[in-house]
Amino acid sequence: MADSSAIDQQYDRMQMLKAFDETKAGVKGLNDSGLFKLPEIFVRPSEELIADLKHEIAHQFQVPVIDLSGVDDSARRKQIVEEVRSAAETWGFFQVVNHGIPRSVCDGMIDGVRDFNEQDVDLKKKYYSRDTTRSVRYHSSYDLFMSRTASWKDTLTIAFNSGSDLLDHQELPPICRDSTVEYSKHVEILGNILLGVLSEALGLEAEFLRTNMECSKGHRLHCHYYPPCPEPELAIGTPKHSDAGFLTVLLQNQLLSGLQVLYEGRWIDIQPVQGALVVNIGDLLQLVSNGKFRSNEHRAIANRNGPRISVSCFFSGPINNMAKIYGPIEELITKENPAVYKAVAMRDYLMNFLNTSLEDYRALDYYKV
Repeated sequence: MADSSAIDQQYDRMQMLKAFDETKAGVKGLNDSGLFKLPEIFVRPSEELIADLKHEIAHQFQVPVIDLSGVDDSARRKQIVEEVRSAAETWGFFQVVNHGIPRSVCDGMIDGVRDFNEQDVDLKKKYYSRDTTRSVRYHSSYDLFMSRTASWKDTLTIAFNSGSDLLDHQELPPICRDSTVEYSKHVEILGNILLGVLSEALGLEAEFLRTNMECSKGHRLHCHYYPPCPEPELAIGTPKHSDAGFLTVLLQNQLLSGLQVLYEGRWIDIQPVQGALVVNIGDLLQLVSNGKFRSNEHRAIANRNGPRISVSCFFSGPINNMAKIYGPIEELITKENPAVYKAVAMRDYLMNFLNTSLEDYRALDYYKV
């Protein structure tokens, strides 16, 4: 009887997930319907909520804030490299100011994401898809049918690849096309600057990560829209995870704090800093740096107020080159510092990610020596 009940519950949950997905209206559609109670598919398991109580939320800490002004000046650059190295080895997170992206461009990107999500739902539906090969797609919880809890957010994903896979800008939604293209150009430049600094922080030539490792060959924007949540204490915006790629640059609107990083067993709020962008190390960069840089777990909580809007730019390398092999950088391996990770083909790495729910994905555990 117990087994039969569990099967029935699983069946009911699957039916609810399908019904939600088929609306193509996302979480915002639910929110617009005037909810007072959180739908069951968004309620986190009780054991997870209980475990969360064991993690202290520390408000007195803040991730490092690094000023990038003068990054091309040799003396100033040495100081920036040292600050980035320290943050990458400990927190795995830092914020950057004076990063070179105009405030108007950042504001335009946030406004574009808001406009896309708040337009008539019929205009959004044509972009709704679970086909991960599409360059432009709108969806809610990419792992909806694998995860234990649906995430309280909607996402517009845009892949700016390189070479023959370049995105046709006409594929972008008209309402946010210009702002997205402009932001993409600027954040790609910033990503390459950061990869240069990180290369030097590893004791390598500035172009090593960008050129030798092809870390910035293509990038993806994940534009998240977190509507107000009727019961935020039961929901999650984005579950605890680490990023799969090399480097992430995050733009967020300044109204609400939602991003938290797990540091020394405590959840640390990453408070928005005026004009700043959040940068974090991904799993692939921890792997190729042989563990010198840290890819820390983080999450986004749900809020009663909103919307909270964020744009993650993932520099994940040549994901269309399935034969590309990544392993610890040879120059970093010595007898005293042997390889702690195995090499992996991009094909296997990507398939492992796509076939695992975000909450269960721990890439580096698979590739330890």
